[in-house]
Amino acid sequence: MKNIKHVSQILTAPAPHMVGDGFRVHSVLPGGTRSQNNPVSPFILMDYGAPSYFPPTNRPRGVDQHPHKGFETVTVVYQGELEHRDSTGSHGKLAPGDVQWMTAASGIVHEEKHETEFSKRGGKVEMAQLWVNLPKAYKNGKPGYQNLTKAEIPVVKVSEEGYIRVIAGEYNDVKGAAKTFSPVNVLDVQLKKGDTIEVAFPAHFNTIAVVMQGEADLNGSVAKGVETVLFEHDGTDITITALADTSMLLLSGEPINEPIVAYGPFVMNTPEEINEAINDYNAGKMGFLN
Repeated sequence: MKNIKHVSQILTAPAPHMVGDGFRVHSVLPGGTRSQNNPVSPFILMDYGAPSYFPPTNRPRGVDQHPHKGFETVTVVYQGELEHRDSTGSHGKLAPGDVQWMTAASGIVHEEKHETEFSKRGGKVEMAQLWVNLPKAYKNGKPGYQNLTKAEIPVVKVSEEGYIRVIAGEYNDVKGAAKTFSPVNVLDVQLKKGDTIEVAFPAHFNTIAVVMQGEADLNGSVAKGVETVLFEHDGTDITITALADTSMLLLSGEPINEPIVAYGPFVMNTPEEINEAINDYNAGKMGFLN
């Protein structure tokens, strides 16, 4: 007998806004870094950039160098090509299907832009960026970078064309590609109309479905793009049926029951730690980009 995880809320994304000059995004998670009792912990924030056309240019658009501390950024590319540089010396290019999992931890400076040759051609960009909080024990650890290519991310087929990519965590005994600092599931769900999947997460995990494109029935509640579905803690089992071709990110994770104090790109546990982060950045302790 199923132990159904009921839907508690369906939220419609606010109007899109620009991040830098290269990403037109909807902010799709409630609370974000402003919430002291984050309702979606360990996730903090997610921006979804619906397909947007950018004309050719010789100067790549995007976000110029900026710092992060105390959490991780997960960037999923659906269309277009992105490029990343950071103060650890890491450099990567992301093509459609690739995922970048960056651990800011004790502090990192990076820039995110459209890839140079893609910029010259112009084209559509579709992407999502998720912020995942770090437990206090890891907030001052060494920064890291996981460049997960499309080929490295396990795929579970659910129909001839429908599939689930296991970016982190586990689905049907298939383990995800990313290493995480707390129990987290990040599933990239791509369903064709009529496809049905069943997933199960621990009852105490916070579970969220972000429907980016299409329309789906989730345990009897219907959501469409761009809507965010929040689930109760009263069960484990979720049945999803695509009512149209549907793209969604399914997120579930164990809450980090620690205080959240955030200021812009820094997510720590106390105001003093935020001040320390600002001072470290201003003193160059998070490094530089050449």
